Amino acid sequence: MKQKTIYSCQQCGYQSPKWLGRCPDCGQWNTLTEELRGAPSGKGRSVSAAAPAQRIADVAAAEEDRSCCGIGEFDRVLGGGVVPGSLVLIGGDPGIGKSTLLLQAANRLAASDSVLYVTAEESARQVKLRGARLGVEASDLFICAETSLEAILERVEELKPRFLVVDSIQTIFTAALESAPGSVAQVRECAGRLMLLAKGQGVSTFIAGHVTKGGAIAGPRMLEHMVDTVLYFEGDAGHPYRILRAVKNRFGSTNEIGVFEMQERGLVEVSNPSELFLAERPEDSAGSVVVPSLEGSRPILVELQALVSSTSFGTPRRTAIGIDHNRVSLLVAVLEKKIGLPLTAQDIFLNVAGGVRLDEPAVDLGIVAALASSHLNRPVPSRLILFGEVGLAGEVRAVSRPELRVMEAARLGFERCCLPAGNLKNLEAPPGLKLSGVANVQQVLDGIFD
Repeated sequence: MKQKTIYSCQQCGYQSPKWLGRCPDCGQWNTLTEELRGAPSGKGRSVSAAAPAQRIADVAAAEEDRSCCGIGEFDRVLGGGVVPGSLVLIGGDPGIGKSTLLLQAANRLAASDSVLYVTAEESARQVKLRGARLGVEASDLFICAETSLEAILERVEELKPRFLVVDSIQTIFTAALESAPGSVAQVRECAGRLMLLAKGQGVSTFIAGHVTKGGAIAGPRMLEHMVDTVLYFEGDAGHPYRILRAVKNRFGSTNEIGVFEMQERGLVEVSNPSELFLAERPEDSAGSVVVPSLEGSRPILVELQALVSSTSFGTPRRTAIGIDHNRVSLLVAVLEKKIGLPLTAQDIFLNVAGGVRLDEPAVDLGIVAALASSHLNRPVPSRLILFGEVGLAGEVRAVSRPELRVMEAARLGFERCCLPAGNLKNLEAPPGLKLSGVANVQQVLDGIFD
């Protein structure tokens, strides 16, 4: 077949017969690269017999026999362990700890079953040196430094491992395609072949993926749809803490997180992140508020810090770290209109201590209290906790799972909880914790600064 030159976008997979400076599909600049369209994408695949159709009532619904890797935070994010035949994609910034986590998990899994660790970016000696630092010594952990997909599949046929780790998918290539490793076609084809391996032979497979400047996993968006679980490894370079977040999981809860601390001997799981994030909280400091955020099935107590000061420029600054900037602007407008706080000519800085990112609306009440506390220069009581969603009319709306939030607050010694009046119904107060229901923002500020 005569080869044909095409230009493929490395972000979305759009194809064009000529080079374009900007992709007309996703709008990204300088993402179209030249590729040679050679053999069809399905070359080399084994065609299996079609599966018969059956009634849904006749399908066996037995529970999957999960394998726990021994890292509690990792098992939590996966939904309780590794499902046989599952395909897990882990993405994160360079140096965040993806390879370290996968090597530690492979070492634990190799204690009971054989594991093949394929390193396509490093040599086997480099992996050995990292493993010596991490204490990796499992006898059934095999290391293979290979970039060819065909050679990797041969090693799988020889060793018959129960688990397979590929680090990373952007450096693997197949000879069935002429394009360079990391291109859209190569990533899509290699991921498809690994998916057939996982589902056909029951090999639980972990894939490490690079991320783009925007934080998304590099390659076609189809990659995240093909796998069973997508995990993002997050962290700030200035903090030793790492957060493993599940954004897709066919075998468990989504938006579940695991917290780790990067130490000299690798990643150490943090079983009680609330105490960790509140360990250095200043006492009786204006602008400091504690809020309970629900991450999956786990409540985590984090500190919100706000700083409101007079601006020296014509346009005041609005800076938010760990919180949606648009949400902060909305709550500032509510304080100005409904409460009468003069924040128009004030610089506002908001930060979530510990490098955590909060996305749920239940932290609105904490943001409002932190902004008012800093503006009035009056501290919020240190043993008070707040949660609730704030509407544009200044009302405080109910949020989900209030019982988990108040139980976590009581466990850490908080004495008072300010929550929406709608959540106060049928909610029993834990011992030592007083619950105060509020209907609007004015009641909250009156109760705190009375």
